[in-house]
Amino acid sequence: GGGEVISHSKSNSSPTRLIPLIGFISVGLGSAVLYLLRLALYSPDISWDRKNNPEPWNKLSPTDQYKFLAVSTDYKSLKKDRPSF
Repeated sequence: GGGEVISHSKSNSSPTRLIPLIGFISVGLGSAVLYLLRLALYSPDISWDRKNNPEPWNKLSPTDQYKFLAVSTDYKSLKKDRPSF
């Protein structure tokens, strides 16, 4: 009955068994926070200083890699194909 389930869960609940779970969750949360910080600080779509730099995307050169992972694009070989503002 119910007593067997409770006694089984008490004998199996050791704090050392939770260490890997806590470790993986901590690594996942930490990497998510670091990625959000990277997006907030280095993305050209976000303007923190509207007075001095209202349009930060216009100051990017074509060779600036702002994406996290570029699979098929070689940013060093790109040419400027847009007007200057």
